[in-house]
Amino acid sequence: MDHCHTSELISLQQALEKLLTQVTPLTDTETVSLPRTSGRITATNIISPINVPPFANSAMDGYAVRHADLNSNKPLPLAGKALAGVPFQGEWPVATCIRIMTGAPIPIGADTVIMQEHAETTDDGIVFTQPAKQGQNIRLAGEDIAKGAVVLSAGSKLSTAQLPLIASLGITDVEVVRKLKVAIFSTGDELQAIGHPLKEGQIYDTNRLTVRLMLEKLDCDVIDFGVIADNPQALRHVFAQADQKADLVISSGGVSVGEADYTKQILDELGEISFWKLAMKPGKPFAFGKLKNAWFCGLPGNPVSAVLTFYQLVQPLIARLSGFTAWQPPMRMRAKVTTPLKKRPGRMDFQRGITSVNEQGELEVRTTGHQGSHIFSSFSQGNCFIVLERERGQVEVGENVEIELFNHLLKNE
Repeated sequence: MDHCHTSELISLQQALEKLLTQVTPLTDTETVSLPRTSGRITATNIISPINVPPFANSAMDGYAVRHADLNSNKPLPLAGKALAGVPFQGEWPVATCIRIMTGAPIPIGADTVIMQEHAETTDDGIVFTQPAKQGQNIRLAGEDIAKGAVVLSAGSKLSTAQLPLIASLGITDVEVVRKLKVAIFSTGDELQAIGHPLKEGQIYDTNRLTVRLMLEKLDCDVIDFGVIADNPQALRHVFAQADQKADLVISSGGVSVGEADYTKQILDELGEISFWKLAMKPGKPFAFGKLKNAWFCGLPGNPVSAVLTFYQLVQPLIARLSGFTAWQPPMRMRAKVTTPLKKRPGRMDFQRGITSVNEQGELEVRTTGHQGSHIFSSFSQGNCFIVLERERGQVEVGENVEIELFNHLLKNE
């Protein structure tokens, strides 16, 4: 039987609903030059100031004609050339054609382009070997994007797929939501900063580094307050500072029920706690609430628990605060288990797994091994979470389970 009182715990879905319904996106914006907007969120709709393409042009190397001139089935003498960047100039006599290259502007009066493979050169002019459909092989002005069209909606994330599109419109600056300011710190007398010698009973503070790396991948501005001792006065001071400087405060450790876990006590004094116990393993002691100015997330002290709660809860919270409207939770798929999985009913369990496709084309998954909340190596070995339902028990070989592939925050690249 699970040792926690499961009736006091809320589900992951309930926690997400509380998070996402309480917070609202930032409203502060800034204008940034296009090359510096990768990873940023658009604050307003991006409207096209031009037609794309800006003029009708040829989709083929061939010949521009007036379709009516083809009715006689006679050769059409060549009247000139139209090249990309060098339009045809001058008068265009009736019953003649114009040599045209891909991307060249369509001459005034032309309504059809015939590809060069369907044309032959004779002493009397160009003979076309196949029937032509009026309007063929012409890219119309605005066919891709019309002037005044909404190209990207507010709340879109900008990346390699979007930036060249914006550049094609001649837009040099974009109004984006300002970066989210996130204050981070770890709590615990047992923690030592990386790079300093360990004293007896100490361990290195890896959680703060991990959180910082994930925040940087989410394009946040990070304010690092370091390691804070298990001291109520020190914690009150850092909470007050962080609340003044950040939109979101993330601590690691101190939200459990130990004698020296003061974070929840101080949060009760300085703000409001929405919830602090999850029916999730690992990651039961996760706190969410509001300080005077900033939102607060208290991650568990165990490394795997800290990563999992950040991944499942803080990640969508940051997307919401940043105004990213298209964020989607990780997609879940079904896979067949090839190793037994230990599980007790009572909490949804996120075990680390390694998924692959077998010779029959079926998705399989196996455990990374020991699933203790301190076994951080399971992330470097694995490529997915094995998501086991709250009331599910032991899982035997051959059973089907749900898996979530790691996204860019955890993926081994």
